[in-house]
Amino acid sequence: MTTVPNDQNTVYVTGHKHPDTDSICSAIAYAQLKEKQGVQAVACRLGDINNETSYLLKRFEFELPEYLDDARSQLQEIEYDRPISIMPETTIFEAWQLMNSNGGKRGLVVTDEANHLLGMVTNSNLTAVAMGDTAKSIELLKKTPIEYIVKTIKGKLIYAPETTRLNGKVSIIAVAEHKLDNYELADRTVIIGNDWEAQLQAVEKNAACLVVVWADFIRDEVIEKAKEKGCAIIISGHGTLNTSRFIFYSSPVKDLMTTGLITFNRNEFVEDVSNKIIKTRYRSYPVVDDKNRVHGLISRYHLLNAKKKKIILVDHNEISQSVEGILEADLIEIIDHHRIGDIQTTKPIMFRNQLVGSTCTIIANLYEETHMMMDKNTAGLLCGAIISDTLNFKSPTTTSIDFHTARRLALQADVQIDELAKSMFTIGAGLHEKTPIQILEHDIKEFNIFKTKLSVGQMSLYDLNQLEPIRVELLEAMEAYAQDKQLDLMLMLFTSLEQNGSTMFYAGREKWIAEEAYPGISNGDLYVFADVISRKKQVIPKLSSVIIENHR
Repeated sequence: MTTVPNDQNTVYVTGHKHPDTDSICSAIAYAQLKEKQGVQAVACRLGDINNETSYLLKRFEFELPEYLDDARSQLQEIEYDRPISIMPETTIFEAWQLMNSNGGKRGLVVTDEANHLLGMVTNSNLTAVAMGDTAKSIELLKKTPIEYIVKTIKGKLIYAPETTRLNGKVSIIAVAEHKLDNYELADRTVIIGNDWEAQLQAVEKNAACLVVVWADFIRDEVIEKAKEKGCAIIISGHGTLNTSRFIFYSSPVKDLMTTGLITFNRNEFVEDVSNKIIKTRYRSYPVVDDKNRVHGLISRYHLLNAKKKKIILVDHNEISQSVEGILEADLIEIIDHHRIGDIQTTKPIMFRNQLVGSTCTIIANLYEETHMMMDKNTAGLLCGAIISDTLNFKSPTTTSIDFHTARRLALQADVQIDELAKSMFTIGAGLHEKTPIQILEHDIKEFNIFKTKLSVGQMSLYDLNQLEPIRVELLEAMEAYAQDKQLDLMLMLFTSLEQNGSTMFYAGREKWIAEEAYPGISNGDLYVFADVISRKKQVIPKLSSVIIENHR
């Protein structure tokens, strides 16, 4: 399943759960309108689309909207620090320089060649070497290859044995009256001046490495003795002081980096990460993907300044029908034609709720009002959605605005309304291709009325007799669905344009609501309630009236 692209400036335009044609097409067309107005917008869906919608998208050459599973912001959608990555073989000295040259960065990420996270090097790690106990530095230098020392002190390698015997300790030789008699130099790194006799004596005393300062060459006698004793020789590119300082920074960072890090996946929600970080005290945390590849470093600062995901709702305005986490998002607009629901905002927003039969009618007229040009395919898509939601203008929710808007769109798209309607409703049903659950969730909406939880689904069929072979199976599936979703009442409305009415199936622990709302109803019969076509205008108000009356 694909997901929406991620960007802090993106506005996500989404319809409701279990999307119908009006929901999908209004999201597509309104996102397109916002793009024309200079807003970075993307159309989304909250579930799989039905056959009818799929037919329209294919006919008018539109891609399936991306899937949006949560309105909360993820780490990948907010700003965080770009990582400075180093390899495990990077020296401490190189790490220091890299930090200082990048504005005093507090941490470097250690990765392999494929950018997989291995550890982190922080100021604390480096300070432990520079200012800490010398035992730490000695232990590091013991494991440091000669080549690293040469590189760090900008030296010239004169000789290196096949194996070294550094014990990590460093001696700085000051030649005195008794020469080197008082020095214990075995297996040590010895920093020494341009005195060949002292150099020779240091080698004789089993020094492991000579680092010679203020010299241009080493005498052959010293080199020969060094080869005999297995002592490396380096001519330093620095004076005594800097050589003695830098030599302890020649170890690779893999020997001091912090491992076992607390990391966060870039798909995690900002809210969840904030709650976890409160319980820790690190300055920054690596952000990785599912393959443990590093994408950045995040801190409390980034989380405190994180922007919420910008959302525009179309064709609904109720929490139960909307994307998960909608109350934690930045809801900036609502375009709808249903009753006012329960979504609340913390600030004023543009809320257009218009008494028409289709949200796409509103969207089409917004193009007109904003003087934005609409292409031929968008006109066809909107026309089809209006036909779908008004049941080819037979629904009592249909207004003259719907009818005239659809005619204008059909003319622009060069389509015949009756032909388009017949194709949509014939292909859209596709009962033989659907499981009972797919039929039930074709276009279903949940409502809460006086603590009564109900759902009302609707499907348009060309002929209601198509239900005959699956009646029993559907009723059993409805009972199981109602129990699983803890619904008091589930009602399915199957609407025929040819018969100009609907048949109803129902399930749940409060079946009496449907029976009282529609006296004489017989569950599973294909009795047609004439002129009952609109869920919004005819069914929901009637069920609500029964529930409200019962609570008085």
